[in-house]
Order: sequence, then structure tokens, then C-alpha cells
Amino acid sequence: MIAVDTNVIVRLLTGDDKSQYQKSLRLFRSHDIFISITVLQETEWVLRYSYQFSKHDINKALLGLAGLDNVFIDNPTVLMQALEWHARGLDFSDALHLSHSAPDRHFYTFDQKLISSGGKVTSYALKKP
Repeated sequence: MIAVDTNVIVRLLTGDDKSQYQKSLRLFRSHDIFISITVLQETEWVLRYSYQFSKHDINKALLGLAGLDNVFIDNPTVLMQALEWHARGLDFSDALHLSHSAPDRHFYTFDQKLISSGGKVTSYALKKP
């Protein structure tokens, strides 16, 4: 099994550099691939900011990637929950933070937007310090 960095995934998903796309494709076709949750977090950021992918397209791309038989995600349960909450309005990074937290804990943040939007999609206790 090999692990890949964000840039390998971005090349695979965007095909914006033909040579690097082909190299990424060969890796994914010939190896079992481990992808850390932090690489997926950075991938979402790059797709959103650098490539202007919509929330829907990001979720579709990450779900497709995670669904490949030879791809192993660091913590697939955390990713799936984060993608669900992301689709329902949470920022992806915030969704990952919450998904990593146990639901019976209080989650403290100064981010009022997270408190407001998180309260709409999860039963987690989100509070200001």
C-alpha cells in the first residue's frame, strides 16, 4: 500500500496537467492507496479555492474517491459524517472537526457561524467559551 499527497489527488480529479494526471492515474490503477483525513481536508480546500468546485462537486469527487475498491481512508466513518454535514451546509473543515468529536461532548468555539449552522445539522452541543 502507498499513501498519496493532495497534489496527486487534485491532478487525478482535475486532469489539469496531462502528464501528472497520467502518473496519478497509473498509481491509482496499480496500487492500494491510503489517504489520510488531513490530505482529504486539504484536497477539499484546493478544489474549492483554486478550482472553484461547488460543494456538490467536491462531495461527489470525495465520495467517488473513497468508494474505489483500492482506496483506504484514514477514518471513513469520520469522512462520511463530515460529507453528510457538508452537504447540509457546514464548512467541510468544521464538519471534520465536529465529526472527530464525540457527540456527548461539548464543542467550544468562537465561530458563531459554526455554532449556528452546526446546530441545524447535528445534535452536538456547540457553545462559545
